[in-house]
Amino acid sequence: MFFPPSLQIRLVVEEGLNQFLYSISLRFYNFLLFSYTFTLSSTYQTLPNNPSLILFFLPSLQIRLVVEEGLNQLPYSDLTITTPTGCQYQGLQFVKGNCGVSIVRSGEAMEQGLRSCCRSIRLGKILVESDLETHEARVVYAKFPDDISQRKVLLMYPIMSSGNTVIKAVNVLQEHAVEEENIILLNLFSTPAAARTVTSAFPRMHILTSEVHPVAPNHFGQKYFGTD
Repeated sequence: MFFPPSLQIRLVVEEGLNQFLYSISLRFYNFLLFSYTFTLSSTYQTLPNNPSLILFFLPSLQIRLVVEEGLNQLPYSDLTITTPTGCQYQGLQFVKGNCGVSIVRSGEAMEQGLRSCCRSIRLGKILVESDLETHEARVVYAKFPDDISQRKVLLMYPIMSSGNTVIKAVNVLQEHAVEEENIILLNLFSTPAAARTVTSAFPRMHILTSEVHPVAPNHFGQKYFGTD
């Protein structure tokens, strides 16, 4: 059967991505690709064709889905409550000691999604910029809860192209005595190179992403905040 050249290229790329995801899942069990749902798949197909929707609604939906899956990775304990009718209900509650840290500025787009799920959660921020001459990532600003070393950290960064920014951010967290296994990276889009770089640098860190593709939408932050 003959396939058009464009379709042949797409099939080769998809097969390459499947092989990459399979190999990286064998080496790094903490790398989790968010399971595709109809809602998530439809947002990926709608975004490129509807620029007006990228401003808020669809990105917020994607962020909410990823944040909720990230919360599923946090530790929890059993909880028994008594209903107004006097019945006992066996439920669950998060173990105290969680916080969110956004990598400014695109990471701030994920803060509202986290706040919507956990209103009282503590938040921190890290600003990482690239040097104009060397193009190396450097930390400009960092502000965390005082007891962050005792907390599970949800690190928020939606787009990973090279992974250098995330590596710098994790290094800062480790300088504040945060254990690598206590960090959960929440990500929307990642390139295979970035996923390989970050997982190799921090094999014990949990990474949750919704899409791995050779081309990352680096304009996400500008589109979301309306500064393009």
